[in-house]
Formats: sequence, C-alpha cells, structure tokens
Amino acid sequence: MQMEKAKERIILGIDPGTVVLGYGIIKELGSKITLETLGVIKMNHLDDHGLKLQRIFKKTTALIEQYKPDCVALEAPFYGKNIQVMLKLGRAQGVAMAAALNFDIPIFEYSPRKIKQSVTGHGNASKEQVAAMLQTLLGFKEAPEFLDATDGLAVAVCHSFQQKTATKGKSYSGWEAFVKDNEKRVR
Repeated sequence: MQMEKAKERIILGIDPGTVVLGYGIIKELGSKITLETLGVIKMNHLDDHGLKLQRIFKKTTALIEQYKPDCVALEAPFYGKNIQVMLKLGRAQGVAMAAALNFDIPIFEYSPRKIKQSVTGHGNASKEQVAAMLQTLLGFKEAPEFLDATDGLAVAVCHSFQQKTATKGKSYSGWEAFVKDNEKRVR
C-alpha cells in the first residue's frame, strides 16, 4: 500500500501598514508548519502616500515571485476613530491584495482579534505575547526587528489553523454553491 504524499502549501501572511508592513511566510507539509521567512517593508522614509503604495505593491510582488505562495492572508483593518488612518490602511491592504490577485493567488482576511485568538488562545493578547507564542510554535530564536514582522507571521499561522479546522467541515466555491446547498438556512 502506498502512502499518500502530504500536500505542501506556502502561505504569505501580511500585516498591512503605511509606515511598516509586516510579513511572514510559512510552509505547511501535512500537519507540520515551518517558518520560511519573516520581515518588514519600511516606508517611513517616504513622504508621498502614492510612493508608499507603489513600494508595497512592488515588494509584495517580489515576495510572491520569490516564495510562490499558494494563498495570501491579510489582517483586515480594524475600526478606528481616525478616518484618514483607516483610509490609508485600507489602501495599503488593497494594494497588497492587488499584488496577490495579479498572480491569481486567493486572498483571505482575518480580524486582529481572530488572529490573536488563533495563535495565543485569547483575542486580547499583546503583540509581545503573539511573538513569544510564534517563537515557541515555529522554533525560531531571533527576535524580529519589529513586532510588525511577527504580526504578519501570525496572519499566516492563523490562516493555516483556520484552514485545518475548516477542512473538517464542508467548503464551498462561492456564495451560490453555499445557498444551493443550504436553501433552508438562507431566507
């Protein structure tokens, strides 16, 4: 009897920002996840918002070309009081999404609370607690230069965990497929 080969999947996680964007890339092989890389894209030296967006697009594209992820997971901008900050974060997220979509890579979004809950077990965890849990989980020693890097990595790990629990249930190719299969639940 032949063993079925474990499916390999590369996940790029992104924590969008307009000053610092954090990213992490993991490899899934069966139930095991390993760290490929993590880091930040710095934009504090750029004054023009358009140039920041261009840098996000180009650097995200370069990561995609280098690591060839199967999917991209992003942290969704959380609700904030400052509309201008929210708009800029939304643009940063949109540009990172566009880079992935340009390669026909599926994208997924998670709330900050969902990411923290998934990685640490509680949704109010600090950035430091998330980083410490990721170091334990993935076995890396070096403390990243910025917590934004581990935030990006946390998004990738969250997506991996969500997909593992989701595969136990049923998945749908889109809203129409869900509605067709769940007519009694949708009114």
